[in-house]
Amino acid sequence: MKTIFTTFALIGLTMGISAQETQQDSLEGKKITLDEVFVSGVRVTKESPVTFSNLTKEDVKSRNLGQDIPILMNFLPSVVTTSDAGAGIGYTSLRVRGSDATRVNVTINGIPYNDPESHGTFWVNMPDFSSSTESLQLQRGVGTSTNGAGAFGASLNVLTDGYAEEAFGQISSSIGSFNTLKNSVKFSTGLLNDHIEIAGRLSRITSDGYIDRASSELDSYFLQGAYKSDNTLVKALLFGGHEITYQAWYGIDAATLETDRTFNPSGIHTDENGNTRFYEKEEDNYKQNHAQLLWNQKLNNDWSTNLAFHYTKGRGYFEQFKEEEDFSTYGFQPFTVDGEEINTTDLIRRRWLDNDFYGAVFSTKYSNEELDFILGGAWNKYEGGHFGEVIWAEYAPGSRIRNRYYDNDSEKTDFNIYAKANYKLDENWSLFGDLQYRAVGYQANGEDTGLVDDTFNFFNPKAGITFDLNQNNNFYFSYAQANREPNKNDYENGSPKPEKLNDFELGWRYVSPSVKVNTNVYYMGYKDQLVLTGELNDVGAPLRSNVGDSYRLGLEIDANVSLGNKFAIGPNIAISSNKNRDIVFQRDGVLQELGNTNIAFSPGIIVGNRFDYLPNEKLQLSLLSKYVGEQYMGNIDSDGSKLESYSQTDLNVQYLIETNSFIKSIALSLLVNNILDKEYVSNGYFYTYDDTWSVPNSTTTIEGAGYYPQAGINMLLGATLSF
Repeated sequence: MKTIFTTFALIGLTMGISAQETQQDSLEGKKITLDEVFVSGVRVTKESPVTFSNLTKEDVKSRNLGQDIPILMNFLPSVVTTSDAGAGIGYTSLRVRGSDATRVNVTINGIPYNDPESHGTFWVNMPDFSSSTESLQLQRGVGTSTNGAGAFGASLNVLTDGYAEEAFGQISSSIGSFNTLKNSVKFSTGLLNDHIEIAGRLSRITSDGYIDRASSELDSYFLQGAYKSDNTLVKALLFGGHEITYQAWYGIDAATLETDRTFNPSGIHTDENGNTRFYEKEEDNYKQNHAQLLWNQKLNNDWSTNLAFHYTKGRGYFEQFKEEEDFSTYGFQPFTVDGEEINTTDLIRRRWLDNDFYGAVFSTKYSNEELDFILGGAWNKYEGGHFGEVIWAEYAPGSRIRNRYYDNDSEKTDFNIYAKANYKLDENWSLFGDLQYRAVGYQANGEDTGLVDDTFNFFNPKAGITFDLNQNNNFYFSYAQANREPNKNDYENGSPKPEKLNDFELGWRYVSPSVKVNTNVYYMGYKDQLVLTGELNDVGAPLRSNVGDSYRLGLEIDANVSLGNKFAIGPNIAISSNKNRDIVFQRDGVLQELGNTNIAFSPGIIVGNRFDYLPNEKLQLSLLSKYVGEQYMGNIDSDGSKLESYSQTDLNVQYLIETNSFIKSIALSLLVNNILDKEYVSNGYFYTYDDTWSVPNSTTTIEGAGYYPQAGINMLLGATLSF
């Protein structure tokens, strides 16, 4: 209880998520514009019994200075974010209700973005994508029907820029700590002849990162052609990015955390003179390009259709220096020198991905005053090539440059069809129903996964009810079931089972001119949940395993209060209990019944807060704060796996200069992250292994942990010129 009282005190003292960042749509709903029909199949309004938050371009523009979308979402309810490089640029990720990125279903204009094999979301492949994002909606829990892998913690639906009525140009630049530099150029022709618009963006972001050598070189583009008439909207989109990041996925141990927080072991090796060196190109180098064709047609006042085709091409590698690698791993033959057999070598390798993802998404919508009905679905196919090359070896007789030491293929098809409806019984009551059938086929081969040939058929029903007591109060209750297939890494541990989730949501929304509140209670019961074990594989990806029965039970509250014309305060808090049932663990060679244990990476309390002060129309000052309670990095409640609680406070200032010249306005922004200079760790890993060598005829369980420290006080300063 002391922790809870302290947290509420923190809300009152540090203040919170802004009037702008509080999700007004969550409470009041809003009219769907023509652009937004592309996500109408996967988004919801207050008339749906779904727990969600909305975030718009306006909400984050003062903080959009180069950091990734997960970092910009940091202050939403139940969200925890982290950054490998420690400063929000490069590899970043988020967790929602303790569920990691592989369990957060992401769509862009209704089209799946998660990697079909790993289920992960790699925002580093689309740097500065927030500058081409009109809005996003985060649905917590199962949410409504989505395309792509099923949501097991949340759904994130991203809508790209809408068409612009008037022509404009925009130049944005920012500089900051760790030699961070961002430059972007954006334009739109406006509607030519009232029908056609062409718009685009080019961006480049570079940063050294907080962690040693955790540098990033990020380039991206976004190009849009749109045709609009009274009943038709067609968009053709091309967007993508090229990232080169120095690897920082290994973390550091507790001793190093105390003495050298920024140390990065990646690329470490010993040269011929016995000196410690770091390989200068221990880096990730990947390109990803997307093409989308979106067509919405309004047939009459009641009927409309939505059709989309998409294609994504990804290709790239990560490069590593490896010491004393065994010849047998790479197909090299041992040889003898002066009577001594040579069977190991130093080498440089590249591990490649070469993948294609394509498909179609469709929906038909019927809407009148009483009924909203959508019939939709998608067919998608993924073809992935995985291969490794040795580009240099000290000893490698019989090898060739670019020698491939493995060459694997994978294929995945994903088909779903759904029907969902929201029926208004009267002025107060609404019923919601959603039925989805999903069929998945996955084939793969590889030394780590073995031969995989699995098919899955899932039926995912959802139902709920909404009650509008009056124009201020709205209540909802829903039940949703989700079923989900394992990802590629799960097959490394044997034969994983698909997982099942039953999600119950009970909520209350209140809105008045000066106060807005969202409150909900949830229970998420899992069967065979694939929980994070805390361990990483050899490429830094988290490993998971089935745990039988588990659950998440929580309370979430977020609010926004206007304090006159100049002040706004908006706290949020999430309190939860996240448990594995009846865990058994073998310690020191003996099976132990641990009973119920905490699910890995699931803090029991998360608090966000923002205080806005607007002394006039041109100046805005915001104080943002975050508190994340302690969490375990494994599932056995070991003290060695505990990640301590932490807090973070950011200061954000924006000043707008309006001119009457060619330059219409200049927006100046300052973001001071972690202004209190707290030393904190937002992520880590935990592992155990059995030592049978140290003491004869005995087994000792050894534990280990790694940590990803985040930057102390750092800043970004930016300017945006609008024409």
